[in-house]
Amino acid sequence: MGLLYKSLLTFLIAITIVMPVWANKLDMYHLAAARGDARAQYNLGVIYYNGEGVPHNYKEAVKWYYLAAAQGDARAQYNLGAIYHNGAVVPQNYKEAVKCYRLAAAQGHVKAQFRLGVMYNSGEGVSKNKVYAYMWLNLAVASGDEDASEYKDIMVREMTAPEYHLAAARGDARAQYNLGYMYSKGEGVPRDYKEAVKWYRLAAAQGDARAQYNLGHMYSKGEGVPVDKVYAYMWWNLSAASGSEDASKNKDIIINSMTPSQVKKAQGLSKACLKSSYQDCACSLPEFLHRFIHL
Repeated sequence: MGLLYKSLLTFLIAITIVMPVWANKLDMYHLAAARGDARAQYNLGVIYYNGEGVPHNYKEAVKWYYLAAAQGDARAQYNLGAIYHNGAVVPQNYKEAVKCYRLAAAQGHVKAQFRLGVMYNSGEGVSKNKVYAYMWLNLAVASGDEDASEYKDIMVREMTAPEYHLAAARGDARAQYNLGYMYSKGEGVPRDYKEAVKWYRLAAAQGDARAQYNLGHMYSKGEGVPVDKVYAYMWWNLSAASGSEDASKNKDIIINSMTPSQVKKAQGLSKACLKSSYQDCACSLPEFLHRFIHL
């Protein structure tokens, strides 16, 4: 009896300490949220959804998620997407789920990218499109999402190369990039670096920073093209100008092994390529001679 009394007393003491803390925390979030603080609005959504220190209140959770999502909070956008996707709290609505996931995914939310890839592959809320599915899954995989990696591996085994070729041939830069990636890795098609370079170049000509980055890598390694530091620098320089941090790092590394004349040439090529909207990005002389000799 003594042990039970002590346990009960400990519980009551804990409640008297924790409840005021939660009440103060809740009051602070409400005050900040009412002033338009998106983080506080998101946190209130989490608190009411999970019933943290308060009774579960899904209606309140959705309300605060909406307000935070409207201000661009990617976490709130993702959570709203999941709520519409699952249909446990609100009527299931795949189109709304896709809309919310897309907003979050565009901000780099990895789980939103994964879910969006799944929905494009299954045709839930959008027209079934394996090209877009692959694109979003690939972005999630690049951020280390294991679920996306497993799902993508299964999907790729079920895909046909013509599905990608069709979209890429129609000028879809994302499909061109994805096709280049598939050929460079041997995913769904035999590995072929020359084909990878071909599709990367088409995507790069449309300003795709990822394709530009990968072209820089292939010129630096001699994959599908002769090794050419000038063109590796040029493509990394262009990709860096589009915001790629990895390209910027690689550009700064390779410059240490280049002569001043090579750097000057690479920078000149970058300017000419950019000025022409990526239409004047001629291949290197060794590559030209290689093509000519093998005609």
